[in-house]
Amino acid sequence: MGFAACEIETIEDPNNPSIGAITANASLSEIQNLVTGIEGGMRLNLGQYYDGVGVIGREFYRFSASDPRFTSDLLGKGSAVLDNNTFYTTNPYSSRYRVVKNCNILLEAVDNSTAITSNALRDAAKGFANTIKAHQLLLVWVSQYDNGLRIDVADPANLGPFVGAGNPGEALRAIIQLLDAGYAQLNAGGAAFPFKLTSGFAGFDTPSEFAKVNRALQARVQVYNQDWANALAALSNSFFDINGSINTGVYHPYSTSGGDQLNPQWYPMNSTGETRVAHASYVADADAGDSRLSKVSARASTVFSDGLQSDFDFNVYATNTSSIPIIRNEELILIFAEAKIQLGTADPIALADGTVALDIVRQNAGLAQYSGPSTQADLINEMLKQRRYSLYGEGHRWVDMRRYGRLNTLPIDRVGDDVWERFPRPANEN
Repeated sequence: MGFAACEIETIEDPNNPSIGAITANASLSEIQNLVTGIEGGMRLNLGQYYDGVGVIGREFYRFSASDPRFTSDLLGKGSAVLDNNTFYTTNPYSSRYRVVKNCNILLEAVDNSTAITSNALRDAAKGFANTIKAHQLLLVWVSQYDNGLRIDVADPANLGPFVGAGNPGEALRAIIQLLDAGYAQLNAGGAAFPFKLTSGFAGFDTPSEFAKVNRALQARVQVYNQDWANALAALSNSFFDINGSINTGVYHPYSTSGGDQLNPQWYPMNSTGETRVAHASYVADADAGDSRLSKVSARASTVFSDGLQSDFDFNVYATNTSSIPIIRNEELILIFAEAKIQLGTADPIALADGTVALDIVRQNAGLAQYSGPSTQADLINEMLKQRRYSLYGEGHRWVDMRRYGRLNTLPIDRVGDDVWERFPRPANEN
């Protein structure tokens, strides 16, 4: 019997196809699964990302009875420093690159799939993949800054170099190029994608409409890169509408459906043990009557933790199924204001345009028009203040203070605390 034994051949599991099978000739359902996985992956460890940048940026505190690192490491308590091999560094980093990996699989799959029957459909899918890939790399850049980041990771056995180490603008320019490639592909992408997107992309679920999302993200990257003219050029092809709804945009959706995720930034009001509370300065520095103060809620009693305290809960999201914005029109109006103000050095009309945009943001918040000095420096201060209140808790305050050289102006609530400029490069990348 031993001599007659046969060799058993490996049989592919039809419910869990290999990457090789998908990249060789993916079906439409496999491509759809990839896209659904990309959207789902964009939400993985997003709460840890926002907690990291929000706590360091002194927007809020994350009090945790089970993990003191939220108030020690992230705030630089005493001799504490950021750890290169713990959850707040490695989890968001690896999750963003997991999405990049899936985007690279999608790019290869659509090239080889006989189910994709036209070049237009192929371009549409590639434009989506490159846009999402650029967005994920931008989130890595926010955390890593001048550590640099790997742009070319298509071949896991031969990873590309760190781009922008010591020169963060170099990495931004690589992301700009990736967005431009995606934009060209979306413009060649015809009338429809070969897959469906979730409700988070409602209104932007065709190649031509998704191209506006691409340009919105490009405008964000360009202001980070201090290229004001190209930021305005990107806005002109985005969904920017200075008189439109401030909440028009694309979002991460959440639900209580089986297998779905809940909004990680929501906690019940007045919770203890595990909670997220507003920094007191958010209330103290606000203008009287600012409706954006609804993003925090007065607690029934003060909460204390690790020498810190707060009288206000973080209340940006009403429920555990509220959507989290990826990018929305209010940010675009503020990008328009910033670019115009920055170009106002030699153009008084640009300064006036920037002031008009700031007034629109103020009016949406129930405030009167800006009445302060109209110098460029004063308008930059006002623009940063409006960004602080309009984009509260959305991951912008820390990077805004860093790019304007103002990290040293963020409040220090305990003697010896630090404000970090970047997260360390994860240990397994060293």
